[in-house]
Amino acid sequence: MNLIFPTAYAQEALEQPSMTYNLILFGGMFVLFYLILWRPQSKRAKEHKELITSVSKGDEIMTSGGLMGKVTNVNDDYIAVEVAENVVLKLQKSSVAAVLPKGTISQI
Repeated sequence: MNLIFPTAYAQEALEQPSMTYNLILFGGMFVLFYLILWRPQSKRAKEHKELITSVSKGDEIMTSGGLMGKVTNVNDDYIAVEVAENVVLKLQKSSVAAVLPKGTISQI
């Protein structure tokens, strides 16, 4: 019967890892989490904030929704974007995804 169901014999208790090992492991996981998630996200947020503050009248922009247009007015929180002749949309500044080089819209 031992061939089908092997007998389990009692083994000696293994030593528990030390507290310093656990702290080093936890600290290493925290450092990796910071390097992989938090740091890149904060860099992207900082770059986006700089992009938003640099938008001025006459810039050509692309929104996160894919609209492209020319900025006609800039307020604290909102911008007015002309997407076609006599068509002006008011958008939040945070929806700006990119500032395009001058003349990009006329080439499309």
